[in-house]
Amino acid sequence: MRKLTLTASLVLGLFGVSAQAEEMKMAVTTSFHNSGLSDVLLPAILEDTGIELQLLVVGTGQAIKLGEAGDVDAILVHSKAAEDAFVAAGHGTHRREIMYNDFVLVGPADDPAGIRNADAAAAALSAIAEAKAPFVSRGDDSGTHKKELNLWRAAGTDVTGSNDWYKEVGAGMGAALNTASGMGAYVLSDRASWLNFGNKGDLELLFAGDPVLFNQYAYLPVDPGKGDYIKSDLAEEVEAWLTSARAKELIDGYRIAGEQLFTFNAEMDGAQKAAE
Repeated sequence: MRKLTLTASLVLGLFGVSAQAEEMKMAVTTSFHNSGLSDVLLPAILEDTGIELQLLVVGTGQAIKLGEAGDVDAILVHSKAAEDAFVAAGHGTHRREIMYNDFVLVGPADDPAGIRNADAAAAALSAIAEAKAPFVSRGDDSGTHKKELNLWRAAGTDVTGSNDWYKEVGAGMGAALNTASGMGAYVLSDRASWLNFGNKGDLELLFAGDPVLFNQYAYLPVDPGKGDYIKSDLAEEVEAWLTSARAKELIDGYRIAGEQLFTFNAEMDGAQKAAE
């Protein structure tokens, strides 16, 4: 049996040890880890394939940089434009969609900017800017941060200058939510991280449902041309598992307080569909 190690710059967990162990390194988003889904999927991958997975838990931007440097064997991220550029530049062999959820706008229950009844995400952000209500940004080049900046552009608001109401934390989703909770501020979160967040304080989910808040996660194997040390065979096996009926069952079945956090939408091959 191979070992299973989780890391987020530091080792987060260890599941089993073997002198014969092989390691496959995968960079994943903080939202994937914060949601708790990794705690469900990794033991199942170990059980079903015997593959050791070492997760580097970072933002999408950093995950892509790790892939570009050949420091990991695959990445699992959520920013399509950056993913397409990664493959086009020859850093990844292809992009495979795995699952999705959505982004949500969270804020203080008294909703000083009045976004609860907004008709679109851009309108909600415009209202926050107009009210100069505190807003916490991850500011870390993650998929969530990239989405947030795109939404501000759609709202016609420039947040790159000095705005007293706009605070960048340069950290993961958990840290951003904690900061927003402490400040009574608005924040953009993926739904899974919000549902799994334990320090909600006075925060509530205030706006969701705009199609632009769709949040797709994709798996990208790193191009083996970067070196013989890239374990493309293991990356291929993990991809087969992530697009299997077993993965679909676990991803669709993962719930917090009865609410489904992710929806599996990987395109399965004939054999996988038959096993479903």
